[in-house]
Amino acid sequence: MTQGCVYRIFPPMKDIIKDWSGESVIVAYDHPTGTWMFIAIHSTVLGRATGGCRMRVYETPEDGLIDALRLAEGMTCKWATIGYDLGGGKSVLAIPGPMDPPVKEGLIRRFGRLIESLQGSYAAGEDLGTTPEDMAVMAEETQWVHGARGDATRAVDPGPYTARGVFVGIEAAVRFAFGSDGLSDRTVLLQGVGDVGEPLARMLREAGAEIMICDLDEALARRVATELDGEAVEPHLAYARTCDVFSPCAVGSTLNRQTIPQLHCRVVAGAANNQLERPEDADLLHQRGILYAPDYVINAGGAIALPALDSGKVTEEEVRKRIGRIATTLSEIFREAGEKNESPVASAKRLVDRVLAAKRK
Repeated sequence: MTQGCVYRIFPPMKDIIKDWSGESVIVAYDHPTGTWMFIAIHSTVLGRATGGCRMRVYETPEDGLIDALRLAEGMTCKWATIGYDLGGGKSVLAIPGPMDPPVKEGLIRRFGRLIESLQGSYAAGEDLGTTPEDMAVMAEETQWVHGARGDATRAVDPGPYTARGVFVGIEAAVRFAFGSDGLSDRTVLLQGVGDVGEPLARMLREAGAEIMICDLDEALARRVATELDGEAVEPHLAYARTCDVFSPCAVGSTLNRQTIPQLHCRVVAGAANNQLERPEDADLLHQRGILYAPDYVINAGGAIALPALDSGKVTEEEVRKRIGRIATTLSEIFREAGEKNESPVASAKRLVDRVLAAKRK
């Protein structure tokens, strides 16, 4: 047991975990900070459970648990589609509020010791709310961290790699939806310009796309929009703005029964995890004639890069090539979905099922 952590399962959490399709969940409570720690291991069929460590404030601890479970399942799908021998896992640190740097460092260190106590059952990486520097600190406590080796100067930021994957994915989606190559004169609305959204916006603008940007930090949205000769859009107006591509690059569950009817776009393709609030929302997009790029396929660039770079045997050029294959995978998914007149989510799920079934043989 990690010092400072007490393992407890409250009945609501117990019911949530019992209904989950994954393999196991580790729950801990960090008394010094009041943080709930969740490590969800969805599947080890392909290999060790591996996925990022998310840190954010949730309305309830149960919300943090549910997020961890959904994200872990998404990682199983992500590793399967990119052909890596890694399993689906994710961790969530459900913090009670903002933390001073020394307090946050203490939490990261204790969480690192919790991971180490699992003896390789789960390996972490950066995710929403954590940084490469956090991973460097965590790596001082456990060997099971991707993107860092205990030295902050060597910590790798997965954001630009994720952005590269989303960029080539948007190119593939636009090609399929409009029947033409290139992004020149296409309009892309980015929802969120953080660690992934901002470099993605710059790639899109360089490729000739017209950019619209919204972010809860409206000053940030205005700055990036001004730098890219684009337009800043108020967050509550984003869904209803006419564009060619709507690109969710912030938090999940933004595509739902309330927002999908508002969309005026031909393509949805972005970096956020768990963009759909419910599985049925994929069909709502399809019924509206909106091409959806499954999130765990298009946002796999960071997942492709970190394990490869950690090995020390793969060059940046090779990583870039591997990320480029996201476009090929998406094109195949779009083609199959088009032939069957179904959402690309259904085609992507069959791909995942085939990979997992082959490994089980």
